[in-house]
Amino acid sequence: MILQKELPDNGEFVIVKITKIMPHGAYCRLVEYNTDAYLPIAEVASGWIKNIHEFIKEGQQEVAKTIFVDQAKRAVDVSLKKATTKDKKTKIDDYNFEKRSQGIFNKAIETAGKAGESEAIKKEISKTTPTYTELINDIYEGKDPLSAFNDKQFRQSLYDLVFKTIKPKSYTVSYNMEMRSTDPKFGARKIKEILSEVEKIGVEVLYLGAPHYKLVSTDSSYPKAEAKIKESEKIFERLDTGHAFHMEMAKAQ
Repeated sequence: MILQKELPDNGEFVIVKITKIMPHGAYCRLVEYNTDAYLPIAEVASGWIKNIHEFIKEGQQEVAKTIFVDQAKRAVDVSLKKATTKDKKTKIDDYNFEKRSQGIFNKAIETAGKAGESEAIKKEISKTTPTYTELINDIYEGKDPLSAFNDKQFRQSLYDLVFKTIKPKSYTVSYNMEMRSTDPKFGARKIKEILSEVEKIGVEVLYLGAPHYKLVSTDSSYPKAEAKIKESEKIFERLDTGHAFHMEMAKAQ
């Protein structure tokens, strides 16, 4: 975050470093918050744990989920077993991009000669944009989050660095599809018409041999790529009139 919170929220995924292992749990350092947390032995892994040292080591860094946060007492409990493989990957990716975005921000401060005004700039920007990731993504996507920011020199420095540093990232979603028509006279022509409409929304259609096809959608985010596949389904439903099509779709492995 641009202005770091003192403690994480309950249910938040965090990066932890094991610092001291006890018989019934372990103490951890919350890397992003520079404070400590406790990992109960029951939250280390699923099932019975006879020897905690078989599951964690001092110095080990992991992704955990906060399960108790007391802001007044500055007490935090975390769980390793409540963080799935997907949760861990997402958190690590987000953490790495946040650090990279912070590096771009700091470089822009340096390039603009604003080192002495760094904290004031952070405070002002954080009023509308809480994280470096959101700031950098908004700039890259052309949303101009600093349009009302008074320091034009820093603003230009940051924007220049974003477009120079960040490379476009794309996500691809593929679905296998089986589609056939019981209409011997017009079925093939109708299938061709439907697939042509699908390609117009940016979904690539690969012919795998009748009646098998693959739909491939690529976009700047996974949800956007997935949404185009969903739009394809609507096209099939809209244009499939009176030709008794049989269509099945399944995500490609």
